[in-house]
Amino acid sequence: MSASSEPVTVMEGSLVYVMGPSGAGKDSVLGRARALLASEAPVVFAHRYITRPADSGGENHVAVTRAEFAVRRAHGLFAYHWTAHGNDYAVGREIHDWRAAGLTVVVSGSRDHFLRTGGLDSQVRPVLITAPVERLQQRLAGRGRESAVEAAERLQRADAYEIDDPRLVTIVNDGTIDEAAASFVRLLARLEWPGAALRRA
Repeated sequence: MSASSEPVTVMEGSLVYVMGPSGAGKDSVLGRARALLASEAPVVFAHRYITRPADSGGENHVAVTRAEFAVRRAHGLFAYHWTAHGNDYAVGREIHDWRAAGLTVVVSGSRDHFLRTGGLDSQVRPVLITAPVERLQQRLAGRGRESAVEAAERLQRADAYEIDDPRLVTIVNDGTIDEAAASFVRLLARLEWPGAALRRA
């Protein structure tokens, strides 16, 4: 006689939606947080699809042409998509499967997109990573990805979007990357798995 077991009910995982002004160091903070997380932590970080060359610096994104982006969007392959700084950005629909499997999904999003969608859904955990204006200016100048005009335009957008959401958690990245990344890991533990050891020993 074969053994039987009760079906396992998996609760849908949360979406941790990270946003912030250019130069806040979002990519660096998230990259370091991935290294700090324990390997068994039920957390996945989504890549973004961007119409920007893969070797342009910054995050490890999936580079697509505008034509490829349009085809993927037309066939419903994106969970979210938006336009900013002359590029198209998207997060793949695979995140729905990851959340359905009970995983917490971390995405790097857009403040404008978050506001236009009304906060996405009830399970979203919005996180704002920001920094003082002078630090934003220094980082934009240091990364060399934008022209002086483009960097100035990004700085003008720094205070253009006010996120008024009671769920919002703000991390001010004005110290070391390790400090901000540790704050993000502690946030994951506090929101999703109180008392769990999410950080590597």
